[in-house]
Amino acid sequence: MIKILVLIDSATEFSRRFLTGLIRYAHENGPWIFYRLPMYYKMLYGEAGIVERIREWGIDAVIVQWEYHEIKFLEDLDIPVFLQNYEDDADWFSKISGDYMEVGAMAADFFAKKRFKNFAFYGNKNFLWSKGRAEGYRIEVEKLGGNYYYFESEYLTNSQWSRSHIELDEWLSSLPKPVAVFACDDYFALQVAEMCKINNINIPHEISLLGVDNDELICNLSYPSISSIVTDDENIGYVAGKKLHTLIMNKKNIPFRIIKKPIRIEERQSTEKYNISDKYIIQIIEYIEKNFISDISIDQLTQIVPLGRRNLEKKFKEAMGITLYQFILEKKTEHLSYKLLTTRESLLDIAIEAGFNDVRNAYRIFKKNTGYTPLNFRKKFSKVDK
Repeated sequence: MIKILVLIDSATEFSRRFLTGLIRYAHENGPWIFYRLPMYYKMLYGEAGIVERIREWGIDAVIVQWEYHEIKFLEDLDIPVFLQNYEDDADWFSKISGDYMEVGAMAADFFAKKRFKNFAFYGNKNFLWSKGRAEGYRIEVEKLGGNYYYFESEYLTNSQWSRSHIELDEWLSSLPKPVAVFACDDYFALQVAEMCKINNINIPHEISLLGVDNDELICNLSYPSISSIVTDDENIGYVAGKKLHTLIMNKKNIPFRIIKKPIRIEERQSTEKYNISDKYIIQIIEYIEKNFISDISIDQLTQIVPLGRRNLEKKFKEAMGITLYQFILEKKTEHLSYKLLTTRESLLDIAIEAGFNDVRNAYRIFKKNTGYTPLNFRKKFSKVDK
């Protein structure tokens, strides 16, 4: 019987997904017993009180998060300790080490496809993961030749928010519009959304807003709803369970790291606009986004706007940086990705639904655009069949 002490708050979407993966592993390889202590337990009984409980219960491993700021006392127990999140880069415990640079680069590329020239990052000054996401974003923006703006603050509680919003207010108001704002996580994106309401800054027309973690409650609490980068959180929990299980069974305490990868972007209202001035190209984009699953032809698109085929293709390439055909294939690939991750449908059925006449063509295009075969993509990132 394996006993795990869980000292993390399950209020966030990331924590819940992480725990879902951990519990799934436990059910498949148990029996495991999970113990909990309230977040205030350390305040009441101190470090000695936590250690006493761990020894009394015969705990095999501890999963803890950064709110337990001083956690080095757990090292003396000589059992595996896994940190869900932490502000320092200490190496005596196991932890999640996200591919933060890749997350930032994904955000920049996403906004670049929307044809933005101004890019801004709003970060949390206390965390390495926020600074890593900012750096990946900045580097990619510089490669793209865009203008980069940066602002950071602490994690603001409701009381702090009422006192400390002035600098954020001034920064958002000073940004050149339109601007693509990437927030370090969904909570910080929600702060941006609330401040934009106060200042009558229009989302998504003046600010296109993107967060990270895809916390559906936070993202949909805002109006317009907030787009967010989806990461493989449940898989992280499953892998953590597997690695902890190995250490416990082998009676070893060797720290390990798990890389948290970005998967895709869940698009919502906050990023639905393109930074394009040509009204005819906007009409074409909107039509394609609504009808990409049908067999769209260029001649068909010329019936929507008063432009000939050659003129339309030229204007679209100038505005979007890619051809009409490439844009249509990108939309089909996004649909394939979404369906592979969220359904049990076969590739054949999904490809037909996305408007491909040949499943082999869908396979080839998907691999070219994502770097994965459809089967490997689903196996690595989907939680439907797990």
